[in-house]
Amino acid sequence: MSLIEQSAVRNRLLKRLSPDDFALLQPHLRPMATEMRQGLIEPYLPVRDLFFPETGYASITTAGLGKIEVGIIGPEGVVGATPVLLGSDRTPYDHFVQNAGEMLAIGAPEILAATEISPALRRLLLRFVQTLLIQTAQTAFANASYNIEVRLTRWLLMCHDRVIGDDIAVTHDFLSYMLGVQRTTVTLALQLLEGNRLIRARRGRIVVLDRAGLLAVAGDSYGVPEAEYARLIEEA
Repeated sequence: MSLIEQSAVRNRLLKRLSPDDFALLQPHLRPMATEMRQGLIEPYLPVRDLFFPETGYASITTAGLGKIEVGIIGPEGVVGATPVLLGSDRTPYDHFVQNAGEMLAIGAPEILAATEISPALRRLLLRFVQTLLIQTAQTAFANASYNIEVRLTRWLLMCHDRVIGDDIAVTHDFLSYMLGVQRTTVTLALQLLEGNRLIRARRGRIVVLDRAGLLAVAGDSYGVPEAEYARLIEEA
């Protein structure tokens, strides 16, 4: 199988690597197509692979009956980095594909070996872990401080950041599951956003019509993790 060239990757973390650091990972990167709801990392089981999304994005949720989303990772990052890079081999959270696309998989031992060789690679990946921890904290803040309309708007903006174009593939049932509310609550919030011509809701998808309007609704519930990503990774 031919090696993946750095110039061809779409994952923003991989693009930020120096050629030497990318070469450490290059022989171990395995392309894979993903399907919606496909499991990537199971709770309490050893993390065997990490995943660099090229298109689409993954969701991190709590396990058990009270499932709620605590994180989203798309082409800006890597799925599975937090436990592996922080010295553990497992996590209590479920990681699965929320929006189908393509990813580059790599074995956990291979990426750990590469970070032992290159402090710069380890530093970049840990900076992404920091942005993900901030995203999780911001989610807790939003859930405690804002109504469902604002929380839904923040979630739509985060998904919009990670898709190509303005279409977000999602059902009302899945939204209620992600946000931890009743389906009827989600439906009413979507109708309000649609009535203000910020989105168009269709069966199985939502189209963003007015991102600036969504940003105004979201207020300071959105933007802190995104600004930290720009500071720590894109501007570093």
